Amino acid sequence: MTWKSFHNRGEILRSVTAAADTRRDGVLPMDVDGVAETFGDELTLLAALQLKWHTRLAGNVEKALTDQPLDLDVAVESAWGETADRMPGIRLILDHYRAEPVDEAMARAMAKATAKEHMMLAATAGRSSVDDAAAVAVGAQLEEAARLHHRGVSTVVVPGGAHARPTLLDRLKAVVAA
Repeated sequence: MTWKSFHNRGEILRSVTAAADTRRDGVLPMDVDGVAETFGDELTLLAALQLKWHTRLAGNVEKALTDQPLDLDVAVESAWGETADRMPGIRLILDHYRAEPVDEAMARAMAKATAKEHMMLAATAGRSSVDDAAAVAVGAQLEEAARLHHRGVSTVVVPGGAHARPTLLDRLKAVVAA
C-alpha cells in the first residue's frame, strides 16, 4: 500500500463512518464514493470497521481503568458505553452483521472478532485470562451488562459531578480505605 492509497483509505473510512453515523440503519454504506475501489467487498470493509471499533474500545478501556481502578467491571462497562456513544453507526453495523451475516465467511469472521473482543473485556476486567476457556462467556456477560446500562448517554458516573481526574493521592486513599 502506497502512502497516497493509505491516506485515501483513511479518508474513505472516515466518510464511511460519517455515513454510518448519519444513517444508523446498521447496513454497510457500500455506496460511499471510493468504497468499492478501496475495500473491494463487504467483508473487507466490515473488517476495517471492526478494527476501528476494537482499537477505540481497547483505548477507552485502558483510560477507564486508570480513572476507575477499583471497580474493573464498571470501568470496562463504562468504556464499552463510551465507545458505543462515540461510534454509534459502527456499533449498529457490527450488531447487524453479527446477527445477520451475508455469507459463511462473514459469519466466521464476526464470530472470531466477537470472541476476541469478549476475551479482551474479560481479561481487562480481571475476570479471566485471555486463554481461559471461560473468557468468551465472561466477556459476553460484561458486554450484556454494558448494553443494559448504555442508553445513548455517557455511562460514566463521576461523584459530585466533578470531571477532574482523581489525583494519585486520592486513588491511594481510596485503596487504603477499601
